Amino acid sequence: MLKKVYGSAVFGVEATTITCEVNVDTGVGYHLVGLPDNAIKESNYRIAAALLNNGYRIPGKKITLNLAPADLRKEGSAYDLTMALGILAASGQIKSENIEKFIIMGELSLDGSLHAIKGALPIAIKAREEGFKGFILPKENAKEAAIVSDLKVYGVENISEVIGYFDKGETLEQTIIDTREEFYKNLDFPEFDFSDVKGQESIKRCMEIAAAGGHNIILIGPPGAGKTMLAKRLPSILPPMTLHEALETTKIHSVVGKIKNMGLMSQRPFRSPHHTISDVALVGGGAYPQPGEISLSHNGVLFLDELPEFKRGVLEVMRQPLEDREVTISRARFTVTYPSSFMLVASMNPSPGGYFNEPDAPVTSSPAEMQRYLSKISGPLLDRIDIHIEVTPVPFEKLSEDRKGESSVEIRKRVTVARQLQTKRFAELENVHYNAQMNTKQIREYCKLDDASKELLKNAMERLNLSARAYDRILKVARTIADLDKSESVNGSHIGEAIQYRSLDREGWLG
Repeated sequence: MLKKVYGSAVFGVEATTITCEVNVDTGVGYHLVGLPDNAIKESNYRIAAALLNNGYRIPGKKITLNLAPADLRKEGSAYDLTMALGILAASGQIKSENIEKFIIMGELSLDGSLHAIKGALPIAIKAREEGFKGFILPKENAKEAAIVSDLKVYGVENISEVIGYFDKGETLEQTIIDTREEFYKNLDFPEFDFSDVKGQESIKRCMEIAAAGGHNIILIGPPGAGKTMLAKRLPSILPPMTLHEALETTKIHSVVGKIKNMGLMSQRPFRSPHHTISDVALVGGGAYPQPGEISLSHNGVLFLDELPEFKRGVLEVMRQPLEDREVTISRARFTVTYPSSFMLVASMNPSPGGYFNEPDAPVTSSPAEMQRYLSKISGPLLDRIDIHIEVTPVPFEKLSEDRKGESSVEIRKRVTVARQLQTKRFAELENVHYNAQMNTKQIREYCKLDDASKELLKNAMERLNLSARAYDRILKVARTIADLDKSESVNGSHIGEAIQYRSLDREGWLG
């Protein structure tokens, strides 16, 4: 007897429906085909124990299971429940009139209980697109899948509940989520707030400009100056995520199984990988490609602490994703693309010893050692970082003040207004949404300077020995400062402030 049960496979951030065909015939044997990986090949042991412990069994006949399309590689243990129900239905142990109307996924324990799966959200989206009646999956993933409207989602804890539903007409509890309510519930509750930061007013201003224009930023300062503390608070002043951004971000985190017992992600992600990270872990990939840290930072912030300590090869692979805002991973049989539109925030010490040009600080690094340390950051990578700012330690008087600083909520209001101006300005452009994304042609169009501003920029570049690559960066940052001032044109004061944010282009840093 032949039965079909439907599951799903995730490639990139999209799902593909998999048909599990089960044929039970006279003879003896168990044959699993359709390019399964080792986790799927081992499923017969989990299925046999789970069925036995729930009053059923694998029949002593010839069983053939085909995971179609057969030329597509399948991985993971999420097909356990799909294949177990197919075996029960094909051997006549349970009724199965409506089983083909559902996507069914879940990893089985030996007692029949279910473990969470990866990629529940993209699977649910695909199930709705293809007109399935519902999606049966482990309870841990139910809230995640229920984000998708017009699809019945049933979270179950044990295979016996699913058998009871199909064989005995028992009811399953449907998981229902109001997506918009879930989205707005945690929208305005950032974990960290700028009101906790004492002093550092100029750095906070710099972070506000970076957030307003989507500019990548690098913080340079000695240990204990507050670089990490400031970076962690940047997501709190970024504009609130739109519902579309939240769904897009949740899909990526769903693929790597980071949405257990959660619904929609409302907060912008903040990722801070250790400097020993590999290039595959950073950009994504592997034998079965998975999103890397840059994709998990999509619509949020990627923080690279102690930037020169990262392997140069690891940093270089970020160049293309920073430019294209997506990363494409190619393998022999398929290619997947992950979105990676993130703000890069990096921090570094000014020297290997941690100090530079500070009168009371110990001199522990020679000029040659400092140059070697700073040259670990390549010019092409620096070209993609618009703002360089020096962070100095906060004096005791500021640390001991009782007065709280400006809150993230207040800063975010100004940032949001500036972003709205940019959205309106770039409304007719396809791939430009904020100032940091402007190319040279758009910079010339939207950052026009009067004669006085041109002279100021010329003098600054000559006097401070700024490199040619600093020119466009200064104009883009000046455009953002003008947007924060609600000014249609870029004037001399905006240029003057933007010039301050190019520390690494000055003589004495990277040459």
